[in-house]
Amino acid sequence: MTDTEQAPRGRATAEMVAARAQVSRVAVSRAFNPHTSLKPEKRELILKIAQELNYTPDRAARALVSGRSHLVGVIVPDVCSHWESQEIDALTTALQAEGFATLLFKTRTDYSMDEQLLAYMRGFNPDSVIAFVENVKPHTLARFLDRAVPIYVHYPLPGTSDEAEDEPLHDRLNVLQRDGIDQAVALLQGFGAKRIAYLSGAEKSRANTSRERTLRQVMADRGLTPPVVARGDFSYDAAYQATIDLFRVGDGADAIFAANDVGAFGVIDALRHELKLRVPEDVKVIGFDDIAQSHWKSYNLTTVKFDLDERVRALVRLILRRLNNPDAPGFQETLNTRLVVRGTVG
Repeated sequence: MTDTEQAPRGRATAEMVAARAQVSRVAVSRAFNPHTSLKPEKRELILKIAQELNYTPDRAARALVSGRSHLVGVIVPDVCSHWESQEIDALTTALQAEGFATLLFKTRTDYSMDEQLLAYMRGFNPDSVIAFVENVKPHTLARFLDRAVPIYVHYPLPGTSDEAEDEPLHDRLNVLQRDGIDQAVALLQGFGAKRIAYLSGAEKSRANTSRERTLRQVMADRGLTPPVVARGDFSYDAAYQATIDLFRVGDGADAIFAANDVGAFGVIDALRHELKLRVPEDVKVIGFDDIAQSHWKSYNLTTVKFDLDERVRALVRLILRRLNNPDAPGFQETLNTRLVVRGTVG
């Protein structure tokens, strides 16, 4: 655009971009969709002119034509905790690369969700909804979603089916925790730990329930006595206090297996700074998640790893598979866990 040319008054349209670029209206639409074929030089020209005219596609109009909103709802219990914030960041980045925007919804503290908020979510007509909390049941979501099929992150309980035939259609990302927990217990056992404590997470969390049951099963299979349970809630402060109580009120432990890494940080600090015990010489500590802070030298935490990149890729695959096959039976992806050994066991 030259100095003498004036920018169009009002909102620029696709027709204006097409006229300036001397292409069809369809070509303009294709230029803004990275998944459509278009000669690179033509796409570059169209996007350049669109920028000069300050043109952006009308998402609402496109949704009416395509039937897709390119919106993904994400239901989480917390947006500030280390694991959730890192997962939301990675998921949002991956979804944006696929042309989706993210709608974030937060549950109550008991992991339930206000139905008025669900009705509000329905108004956006999302293409998909990912529920990171199992307390918002498929039966509940089904009443508020039209064409979207929800995705649940699921932690199968050892020794149970967990399959509900009467549930509405939903897709699942199954996270298997046994391998990582078995590797952790084997490591502790190899270093002579016999009295192992489990620092629990939030009581209403199914991930925590599955984690504790799996730990009990693995320890029983390895001939160990059941774990002593110190009640936490996934937070640093609760873990710190529970660790002090474990040693000053209870009989202590040779090792503490925390339900998450932040809890493990609280355990380590309580042991070192309040109880004047050494980690790992006096007490060994293992966490769960492998958040970005776990390798920090102050903690150097041995932990059971959820591979965040794998989780995000699996969730995106489930979204794309469902959009390509809207009437198919429930899709499932399955991920495993593994132990990352650092300096808190040895």
